[in-house]
Amino acid sequence: MSAEFNSISNPGTAAPHDGIVIVGGGPVGMRTAQVLARAGLASVVLTDETVDPYNRVQLTPLLAGEAQFRDIILPGPTRPEQAAQLCLGQHVVRIDRTTRKVVTAAGAIWPYRKLVLATGSRAFVPNIPGRHRDGVFRFRSADDASALLARSFSARRVAVIGGGLLGLEAARGMAQRGCAVTIVEHEGRLMPRQLDAAGGALLADRVADMGVVVRTGVAVKEITGTERVAGLALSDGTEIACDTVVICTGIRANLDLARDAGLAFGRGITVDDRMQTSDPDILAVGECAEHDGQLYGLVGPGLLQAEVAADRIAGHASRFDARPPATKLKVIGAEVFSAGPVEQLEARANVRTHAWQSGGAYRRIFIERGRLVAAIAVGGWRDVGRVQDAVGHGLTVQPWMVFRFRANGHLWPESDHSAEVMADGATVCNCTGVTAGQLRRAMSQGAATVPDLSAATGAGTVCGTCQPLMAEMIDAGGAPEPIPLWKPVLGLSSVAMLIGAVPLVVGAVPFPDSYAPDSLRDWLWRDNIVKQWTGFLLVGLTLAAFALGLRKRVRWLDRLGGFNGWRLVHNGIGLVALAGFLLHTGFALGSGWNLALGLTFLGAILIGALAGLATGGDHALRARQIGTARNPPRRVPTWAHILLLWPLPLLVLFHALASYAF
Repeated sequence: MSAEFNSISNPGTAAPHDGIVIVGGGPVGMRTAQVLARAGLASVVLTDETVDPYNRVQLTPLLAGEAQFRDIILPGPTRPEQAAQLCLGQHVVRIDRTTRKVVTAAGAIWPYRKLVLATGSRAFVPNIPGRHRDGVFRFRSADDASALLARSFSARRVAVIGGGLLGLEAARGMAQRGCAVTIVEHEGRLMPRQLDAAGGALLADRVADMGVVVRTGVAVKEITGTERVAGLALSDGTEIACDTVVICTGIRANLDLARDAGLAFGRGITVDDRMQTSDPDILAVGECAEHDGQLYGLVGPGLLQAEVAADRIAGHASRFDARPPATKLKVIGAEVFSAGPVEQLEARANVRTHAWQSGGAYRRIFIERGRLVAAIAVGGWRDVGRVQDAVGHGLTVQPWMVFRFRANGHLWPESDHSAEVMADGATVCNCTGVTAGQLRRAMSQGAATVPDLSAATGAGTVCGTCQPLMAEMIDAGGAPEPIPLWKPVLGLSSVAMLIGAVPLVVGAVPFPDSYAPDSLRDWLWRDNIVKQWTGFLLVGLTLAAFALGLRKRVRWLDRLGGFNGWRLVHNGIGLVALAGFLLHTGFALGSGWNLALGLTFLGAILIGALAGLATGGDHALRARQIGTARNPPRRVPTWAHILLLWPLPLLVLFHALASYAF
């Protein structure tokens, strides 16, 4: 156990705990203690397990031999002053609501001011004949994983009953141990609560690639054998020979303690938005709590409930915001995502769905009355975080988003997925429910690394798939660095912008009413030889600007300077070209093709100057949330500048023909 928690087994040694008792030492119970500790409140956690609290999601790597038990231990508070007592081996058997005490099987009495029930759930074992035979296991706790680990040394053929998440994870763990594994699922597909038929079939293919046999649409009639397991008898009349059976057929809430205490219950302990039970001094969180008729079998909602319960005890007005259930996990090496009540929505006539599949990836979205209400995916999907948030808020799906999804499987363009532009409410860690806003607050309070963020928020501590995004947020959280030579870029661009705006705001330089031999204006704009030379100068400068594009293609030009220097050269050429335009035209744009040429040239200069200003001021703009590293402020004006440059050669040709041929 992390040293920050003081683990004890003798109640007499416990430190004062502010009258707050937590029953249950799983992830949700421990999160409650952590949040209370951050609020300056001490608590005591009573758990009937004899091992330190651990991450249940990581039991599969433990079973597969990819992790040691110390690797899956839950973290404690981050500072010594955050007091929390952990008492192992304390099986609570009774709650005395009259005297506000809990009693353990050993007779220990713990008084409470506030009681939090985080009793979790237990594995459901259906009434299958032969379920008590030697060789039948469950996969729910560290003890179950240890028993299966010991069994794996002698097991040869393993049958897993249940094709849900736990069943798939148990199958993976035993397959990694060299066992021949068969999964039996009575529904017509794997993960039937989270996936549709196509997604389940694709996942089955991934499972089969690992050498695991999948049987769906068939039920188990009996676990055969005498004293030991010999096989499974299936409803279709076939049999599967095996020496080990792992039952993973769902979970049931542990509500006996609450029921015996007279608390309201249904399938779980009934709670309101404040996680309060029918007794105002008792709260319930996690898999044992039933909120608005919903039981959550995932750790993410449980951790959010823990935050609410702890905040309530600390005197804050937090409420649990129930969102559609969402799952994002790596199952047997395949990324699986599901958000919303997929199973129920498939039966509704007014729900429109759109599917996309390519190679080993499959995605499907569910739209009801124009709003995104569910989505599923097998294989990686960059939209996952935003999709989960969109399902939770009922985002309106625009027609172009549907068109994009049907074309490439994405609802948003890639540039919209920068960590810098993620909304504060967007979920970053699906396992723990931590949002981008919570991570940013932790960063503002000093968290500067991924481990720091994990310790402060719990994000990335379950499956770890969100850690790259957390690292990107850390990188994006720092002050944007200015480009090299940004001040000269800003200066040249500002001058070009001011001069280029003169003809559009002030107009052309006025000609004298009569010819004056000594007039500079007459010499520049009425002398044909001078007009030709200034025109040639302007064409040469334009060609030089175009030639700069060759720098990326002719690598030896790099010897003449780096990109930052060439950028200044480009800005200088633009400014000199603007001066040449003044010498050649006096800002008199003319009409017809001459007017088109003049406006195009000035437009290219002005938009180029705007791109220069956006480039030089990139760091200041992004610091004000204008643009991102992936979609910088200069992108749009730069492309507009390039597009306006392309018509120039043709317009110059027309101008030359009009001047010399006619």
